[in-house]
Amino acid sequence: MDSVQTAAIAQQPKDFWLSCGHHLLDRDAGGGLVVTGAFLKAYLARPEMAPPADACVVERTLHAVLLAEPRRAVSADEIAAIADPDARENWQIMLAFRDHLLRHRTLEAAYVDLIRRGTGRTPPLFVNQLVHVILRNALDGCDDPLVLRAAELFFRPQVLTFHEGALLAADEETISGAGGGAVSPLVSMLGIPAAAAIDVINRDNAADYYARSDAFDMAIDLTGGREGLAALSKAVAAWVRHVLAVDVEIEALTAVEDVNLTWYVGLDAEGTAIGDAFWKGEDLGDDAARRLVGLFRLVFRDQDVVRASLQGEPVYLILAMTPDNKLRMKPQNLIVGLPIEPREKVS
Repeated sequence: MDSVQTAAIAQQPKDFWLSCGHHLLDRDAGGGLVVTGAFLKAYLARPEMAPPADACVVERTLHAVLLAEPRRAVSADEIAAIADPDARENWQIMLAFRDHLLRHRTLEAAYVDLIRRGTGRTPPLFVNQLVHVILRNALDGCDDPLVLRAAELFFRPQVLTFHEGALLAADEETISGAGGGAVSPLVSMLGIPAAAAIDVINRDNAADYYARSDAFDMAIDLTGGREGLAALSKAVAAWVRHVLAVDVEIEALTAVEDVNLTWYVGLDAEGTAIGDAFWKGEDLGDDAARRLVGLFRLVFRDQDVVRASLQGEPVYLILAMTPDNKLRMKPQNLIVGLPIEPREKVS
């Protein structure tokens, strides 16, 4: 291998988040993710979908048939013939989710439609997995590991800790001992190693992120004015641009003076509650101030996409933790909360 080939390989984007299954999907001309049989089989391979040893022959047969032909139509009568009521419910939910994905040209379109219509009985785990793989697509080619680590907040609950003047976020499952391996059967299928000791990501160890991205074992500093919140700003902008086809600039603020919440979006339930209280003129108190993780100013580059009454006005994004220092981001709030005319990514 000559030096030119070596340099070309070195310049290729590094892979990350293998556990989301992005390599099992196709992409259409617009860059959207297209469902494949291999991707559907990964859902069928989930432990809760595998028939137990005492499952009836109908359930075992259905599972085997769908593993061979994951797009096969399944009638209500077939589901009704399954003996175990819990198994029947699991199959109804799984097949409704599969059929929803197949009705749309891309996973991005399926996700946006699901959020706008309401998730209904769709398990939150399935919604988070959609966010995971769509965000992987949105960040494809991203060469900043801090942005990638910050983006984990979209689909992985965090535990926040104040340490030596810094606000550190670590993956909730990882620090509780569950690790990231239980989230997807792809983790074990691909031989992704179990979580190691947790380190705080910084510019000195950032290159290690790619090899560790599926272990979710790197914490991030979300202290105001530092790189973590700026990295999260970039991840949010990439998400909005990819999913909604709207170009925005987002700035992490270090002070709240002169902030006029003409329009705001809570990036989680706590952030929404703080925004509502601020809007009503209520006294937020010291506890709310302590729980405020990030305040961001979002500006639309193309004002024509904004509702007429709000053109020229910034949108503020609010991120906060629970009283017990948990952070559960809700990226769906960006889909339904931004003051834009409804539009999907053209893909």
